[in-house]
Amino acid sequence: MTKVIGIGLAVVCGLVALAAVAQDVNKDKTSQAFREQFVKDFKRTGLNTTPGDAMMLRILVEAAKCKRGVEVGSATGFGAVNMGIAFERTGGHLWTLDIEPKMIAATKENLEKVGLEKVVTCVEGDALKTLPTIEGPVDFVFIDAKKDDYFKYLKLIEPKLKSGAVVVADNVIQSARDMKDYLDYVQTSPNYDTVIIRSSMEKNDGMAISYKIR
Repeated sequence: MTKVIGIGLAVVCGLVALAAVAQDVNKDKTSQAFREQFVKDFKRTGLNTTPGDAMMLRILVEAAKCKRGVEVGSATGFGAVNMGIAFERTGGHLWTLDIEPKMIAATKENLEKVGLEKVVTCVEGDALKTLPTIEGPVDFVFIDAKKDDYFKYLKLIEPKLKSGAVVVADNVIQSARDMKDYLDYVQTSPNYDTVIIRSSMEKNDGMAISYKIR
């Protein structure tokens, strides 16, 4: 009997130890130091946003205390991880959309590595079809997908935008011709204040940041 009890205690102690290790791993994934190192070491592709732009997105989300965000164009999740950190801090949620299954899979994997899988939802499919499924209200949008569809993306999400929402469009200098309809609209509409900025020295390009007045 003593031997059986001893084995039972050993098993229980082992399970407790494993649970403690799992908690430590979970805690490490959500620590600021771990996440910042993960972002620093992230293996970006040419489709990912730059570190400077990603930090700008994070700051915009936090400064405006955004709660419901949409990203059109996930790539492998560098932007989603950065914005996810911000949305976790504001108590909000981000939906990131991409048409490529491989991109969605990579984004999910990277979000799980930093414990943000409950803060960011990945949506697979053509954004022109999946955007209408996103429920409003929405107070933050980042567009970095097919350039000549930017205006279409905006018009699909616009009815769900709150007053005070922030809309960010990437690559607006190098791809200005492809998104002329989008840029003309956000720069002339009385419903938006828009500025074009360069937040990263890594690329010769910029982002259009629009504030929805009403």
